[in-house]
Amino acid sequence: MNTVGIVVVVGVLVVATVVGLVLRARAGRVRLATPGASPPGSGWALAAHEPGLDDRVLLLQVSSPVCTPCRQTAGLLGELVDSTPGLVHVEVDVADRPEVAAELGIMRTPTVVAFDRAGTELLRVSGVPRRPELVRALAPALAG
Repeated sequence: MNTVGIVVVVGVLVVATVVGLVLRARAGRVRLATPGASPPGSGWALAAHEPGLDDRVLLLQVSSPVCTPCRQTAGLLGELVDSTPGLVHVEVDVADRPEVAAELGIMRTPTVVAFDRAGTELLRVSGVPRRPELVRALAPALAG
């Protein structure tokens, strides 16, 4: 192998490592939605779920059938819903409903998108959510 080939291989490895580290650092972090990120009402409609009288926040989880982190996320969100009044969790399989992922611009599973009662996006998390961070971010919407 010549010197140019070695430099190319090392360069590709460095870039791949940096990309991997950045993705790993961002996994599970809550990203707050920008105002107007989604049209009002879209969240509950995408979940095919009408909010009940006491429902304040919808956690729409987009998953895939062979995704281990998706099962972890579903368990974590299920526990959170059981202990938090006003919180609803709906899991959508991207294999069955790819239009949901397309509508929300989701490129990775699991992704959780939170919507308020009006159906407006509040936040999203790609990867397994960090529970304390998610609870803090949801608190204002659940209190109001």
